[in-house]
Amino acid sequence: MNKKKILSDIIVLILLSVLIIITSKLLYSPVTILSRKTMERNEEYKHTMQYGIIVDSLKVHSAKVRRNQFLSDILLDYNVDYAIIDKLVRISKPVFDVRKIRAGNNYAVITTNDSVPRTLYFIYEENPASYIVFNIYDTILVYRGKKPVNIINRTISGVIHSSLWETMVQQGDDPNLANELSEIFAWTIDFFGIRDGDYYKVMYEELIVDNNPIGIGKIKAALFNHIDRDYYSFYFIQDSVGDYFDEDAGSMRRTFLKAPLRFKRISSRFSYRRYHPVLKIYRPHTGIDYAAASGTPVYTVGDGTVIAKGWDNKGGGNYIKVRHNGTYTTTYMHLSKFAKGIRKGKKVKQGDLIGYVGATGLATGPHLDFRFYRNGKAINPLKVESPPAEPVDSACLERFYHLRDSLTMCLDKIDIQ
Repeated sequence: MNKKKILSDIIVLILLSVLIIITSKLLYSPVTILSRKTMERNEEYKHTMQYGIIVDSLKVHSAKVRRNQFLSDILLDYNVDYAIIDKLVRISKPVFDVRKIRAGNNYAVITTNDSVPRTLYFIYEENPASYIVFNIYDTILVYRGKKPVNIINRTISGVIHSSLWETMVQQGDDPNLANELSEIFAWTIDFFGIRDGDYYKVMYEELIVDNNPIGIGKIKAALFNHIDRDYYSFYFIQDSVGDYFDEDAGSMRRTFLKAPLRFKRISSRFSYRRYHPVLKIYRPHTGIDYAAASGTPVYTVGDGTVIAKGWDNKGGGNYIKVRHNGTYTTTYMHLSKFAKGIRKGKKVKQGDLIGYVGATGLATGPHLDFRFYRNGKAINPLKVESPPAEPVDSACLERFYHLRDSLTMCLDKIDIQ
């Protein structure tokens, strides 16, 4: 028995010795030591980077583009030859048109830090987060780069006494938030009828580049109290597409009809320089002409209020103007007559009959001149993207309600300023 025990102890000792040898080889192998040294070296030598370029031993000259200053003007000051500038212009075309360099934008010229410096890079900041690199030394290259954008969650609130925009400006908030809120609640709240004492609470993303705010990201949730009624909006993503929904999972948006009538063809398209068939001159035509038989019914493309009805002295003949919300307005011209009951101030629903095709005013034949306005500016009706008005999909409802409840609790905690 003693012999067996002695033999067993010897085997255990041998195995322990082998294990110790293997472990020490792993711990102190050349690979491990090299890795440790490399890590120490990286900690010791942290490179200074700008625009994705190591600039430790280089000199960075930063400035703003002056008025009427071109790429050649900047680079000639840094002794870059005309031939190289010409090559840069040609090579950059697929990436960036140098004619679009704007006065006031930032740029940087990176040179060697020698007694006679050599220019290596020219960087133009297209916007605070995006830049164009012109690699001048060795192989000439032009490519785009992006700065890292940090997102910070912010909240604001306010009581309106004049307008939403003025309230935000007075409080020092980004007035772009007013535009975003107007878009989100455009179909829910009449921003022309804002009351003194209406208030709002907003949760949104602020975008930060180089420790400076550059704008706003998504509005994540908002509460707008209008005439003592709360209106909620929540940003929710389903099927990789984000949109805004109310507390009942309904869409905050509405759709527009693709066209206000059944037409034969489009006889004239949206243009800023069209030859007028009656006046025989070139002038803007910021609408779409739909050729149709006289008397063809014309319908409003969306819910709204008739804000004008009558005769257009500029050649539009009989016309109707409908304000759909604080953002969108549509106009229908050259009508032969108006639909019964249509008057200024009349509330209309999408698809309601408002008039009939005619040739009144300056027209060579029966057609409808249809115009679409966004924030008072004419836009091409054929390019209006009518957003989906579908509610949250039933398969996503549980996830939406969970998000809604969480964001509502956060909104409730925001104090009114």
